[in-house]
Amino acid sequence: MLRTRDILLVEDDAADALLVEEALRTRGTTRSVVRVADGVAALELLRDPRATRPDLIVVDLNMPRMNGCELLDVLKADQQLKTIPVVVLTTSDAPDDVRAAYQRHANAYITKPVNLDDFVRAVRSIDAFFLDTAELPEGRG
Repeated sequence: MLRTRDILLVEDDAADALLVEEALRTRGTTRSVVRVADGVAALELLRDPRATRPDLIVVDLNMPRMNGCELLDVLKADQQLKTIPVVVLTTSDAPDDVRAAYQRHANAYITKPVNLDDFVRAVRSIDAFFLDTAELPEGRG
């Protein structure tokens, strides 16, 4: 059964964000997408007790204030946030960036311009591999 997810999109480029949101919505993988422009705004939202906890975070590497690798460092060090899967979606295909993202426990690394079907397939594979077996906090699931 295909599950829909609440997704946090951390992307400073509005055109890229619209493309990703459309890909997720039209392919039936998304219940909601909330977009913020950088890592600082993502952390503010994630730490807001009134906000819906996302099932997946999609993050760009190159952003103002706090880049994607810095955000990954904070997320994976935080007991409340470290279990949320993270997909890095960026223009960089530099081996050092790929390695840095995976060393920081990213669950997938996809380069832009992205084949939207490949992107959705990566999201679904995380769903099948990780989300179906993860223990969700009370009240989720």
